[in-house]
Amino acid sequence: MTSESLKAPQTSPAVALSGVNKWFGAHHVLRDVDLTVAKAEKIVICGPSGSGKSTLIRCVNGLEAHQQGTIHVDGIELTGAQASVDAVRREVGMVFQHFNLFAHLTVLENCTLAPVHVKRMGRAAAEKLAMGYLERVRIPQLAGMFPGQLSGGQQQRVAIARALCMSPKVMLFDEPTSALDPEMVKEVLDTMAELARGGMTMLCVTHEMGFAREVADRVVFMDEGQVIEVAPPAEFFERPRHARTQAFLSQIL
Repeated sequence: MTSESLKAPQTSPAVALSGVNKWFGAHHVLRDVDLTVAKAEKIVICGPSGSGKSTLIRCVNGLEAHQQGTIHVDGIELTGAQASVDAVRREVGMVFQHFNLFAHLTVLENCTLAPVHVKRMGRAAAEKLAMGYLERVRIPQLAGMFPGQLSGGQQQRVAIARALCMSPKVMLFDEPTSALDPEMVKEVLDTMAELARGGMTMLCVTHEMGFAREVADRVVFMDEGQVIEVAPPAEFFERPRHARTQAFLSQIL
């Protein structure tokens, strides 16, 4: 089955979750989650620890399997079938908290690995593509270095470039700055903001509320596995409707 045959009509949103439930054993980690993300929309997901934020975006690219409900990415329904998981992952880039770079490969080799082995791209073409994205995240001079030689902020920018090398329709960020020293956070957030301005569809789990104010089209607040509130940043920060949202914001702002 090809990714094209799995696709719904082209009018479909970038990401659509309907009635999504997820359990880890007896723990009900996602509860009837509904969320639709338009193409080129930027969504910031926030909430207290253990609220299901990271699990939610890990379900979007099949790193975690949901037990109930439906998830569509670029019109492809994510089911338990490996064909659908592979098709969705070809459309989605993901940046993790701890970079997940291969320490024994150079920056350029990290970026070309998937295009060469997954997309069957020629090495010269893959290297040209990778250098273009390394320039986009402003670190082309690091192409020949190894991850251990880089700062945390530089490693995270490599991880962003690596994800972009697969030409994703959607980018997922799972707390991409939480493992960084404070002085390195800004360079990663600036890179993400530039990516957002370029029209990339983004779902970002983060506690960086300044980034949410500046970049997000909508902010999603989660608690105890549920989506409690969804609103544009101005409304979310200035006029939160739900008591749990108000309590959360009072603690972090």
